Amino acid sequence: MLKRVPTAQIELGMFIHKLEGSWFKHPFWKARFLLTSPERLERLLESEVETVVIDTVRGLDVRREPAADPVHTHPSPPAAKGWGRRPSPVAVVPIAAAASPVSTAQEFGAARKVAARAGKVVSRVFLEARLGRAIGSSAVEPVIDDIYASIQRNLYAFNGLLRCQQDSAYVYRHSLAVSALMIALARQMKLSPTDMREAGMAGLLMDIGVGQLPVDLKATDGDYRGLPSDILNQHVVLGHALLKAAGDMPERVLHVILRHHERLDGGGYPHGLQGADIDLFSRMAAVCDSYDNLVSGGGGQPALDPAAAVRALQGMVGAIDGEVLNAFIAAVGVYPIGSLVRLRSERLAMVVDEDPDDSTLPTVRTFWSLIEGRRLRGETIALARCYGEDEIVGIADLAGTGVPDVDDLRAAILAAAGRDAAP
Repeated sequence: MLKRVPTAQIELGMFIHKLEGSWFKHPFWKARFLLTSPERLERLLESEVETVVIDTVRGLDVRREPAADPVHTHPSPPAAKGWGRRPSPVAVVPIAAAASPVSTAQEFGAARKVAARAGKVVSRVFLEARLGRAIGSSAVEPVIDDIYASIQRNLYAFNGLLRCQQDSAYVYRHSLAVSALMIALARQMKLSPTDMREAGMAGLLMDIGVGQLPVDLKATDGDYRGLPSDILNQHVVLGHALLKAAGDMPERVLHVILRHHERLDGGGYPHGLQGADIDLFSRMAAVCDSYDNLVSGGGGQPALDPAAAVRALQGMVGAIDGEVLNAFIAAVGVYPIGSLVRLRSERLAMVVDEDPDDSTLPTVRTFWSLIEGRRLRGETIALARCYGEDEIVGIADLAGTGVPDVDDLRAAILAAAGRDAAP
């Protein structure tokens, strides 16, 4: 039997049949699931969802019967295998109107916790893939829940944090970064909540086949990009087969696993698809994956500044989708968080936040004077609101400045900007 109950009465062991209200108000990947995780219960109790429909045949009933409001009196149908039926379409509303935004600096703290939890899950999933175990969607759903919720609160913080934090194995950090970029891109394109979550799952599992390659990844610290192409290119087919065997992966996720290296001009792999033969999610994945590879470096290539990576992607139009790329740039900014820039005042600065109304005028924090040749006590400048007092004139060139390790510099500047923004 299906019953409508107040969210406050939900307990572990109940089967959630429907979360009532807008999907933008709850952080969960699925609309229907058995509630077994204390963390999920806590997130549900803290959410804006006021009422929930439970299925008492597939889970526990409420303790106090009078508090429940029956929805149907007939027994519910038997559980469907795998994902079951897709939830009924929901009206897509402008995200900005539905979300409860917080500042980028505020979200960095939450994003750090999300990244730490997610890294452990992804590490375990890749290990299981290495052992040949089928990976079900339930293994990574909590990660998607967390990343989705972080991006709903603030579009830029999670990706910005990963850009300035290079202390995890490449393959895990890359998976988290691409997942977050896919969600942010889907959000910018005003796709539905279901689409955003599936896009995030596709990004997270995109390179799961790496764990099945016939090589010892320990010798490369998990960074597979330097492998011979005849070996490396197998990861898309291996990953697709592994996830398809699980039986509950959305078809669009499987497409991305197989096709994220296909290119519109036919120059990709594994099948050399062209143009309209490549689905939208795979086109999105090609952009997000390429961007993170450019800013991460490796495989014999130096890491690019995020702003330089954006320009490099613009030079790839024809192989990647130009319209998707424009939406991507609108999502991450012309100068994404972590970009090192030169100001008209002859100071160097790092982008620490974006302006949602003008991606060319981010918030920056200064750290170096080119005139005096020395480190500065940082000043945070919102270029969109400084009335022309300063502006970005180009990407910073650190050669000859004596500036310390770039990764350490980014992490230190981000931490300082967060402290200054704290209440």
